[in-house]
Amino acid sequence: MSEELNIDFQATKKEKYESLLPQIASLIEGETNLIANLANISAALHQAFGWWWVGFYWVQNDELVLAPFQGPIACTRIGFGKGVCGTAWKEQKSQLVPNINAFAGHIACSSLSVSEIVIPIFDLHQNVIAVLDVDSEQSDLLDEMDVYYLEKVSEIITTNITKHKA
Repeated sequence: MSEELNIDFQATKKEKYESLLPQIASLIEGETNLIANLANISAALHQAFGWWWVGFYWVQNDELVLAPFQGPIACTRIGFGKGVCGTAWKEQKSQLVPNINAFAGHIACSSLSVSEIVIPIFDLHQNVIAVLDVDSEQSDLLDEMDVYYLEKVSEIITTNITKHKA
């Protein structure tokens, strides 16, 4: 495991993702502690892209509970189907919200957040066990390319969890 990232800040967004994905996989390879892995993944994404907020919410009973993140203080609990995170959980699909003012029922943990992506993380039985949440203070900064690559990050997490439960 490497505790250092190699990020070319002059690279395109796609080039950053292409470089970052194997580094994230390597970063969590062999580590069985989920909290440590989620903390490092949120730090890696935050470092690479400089988003306002990036982190995880873990499913516990009928709520999403705040897990490792990078950024300002966040909402601690989110109900099923509530806000962008709860909607991603309920619909079991990624949510891209280029401007949160256009999303009915958005939960404003920070008034500075204006765009958001939420990616569900699945277990082996295709149950949502967590969500990866990314917020930006710029509208229309997040796009389908981010969704595509963040879904790859979700797959890396699922693979890691699966390996350590086998």
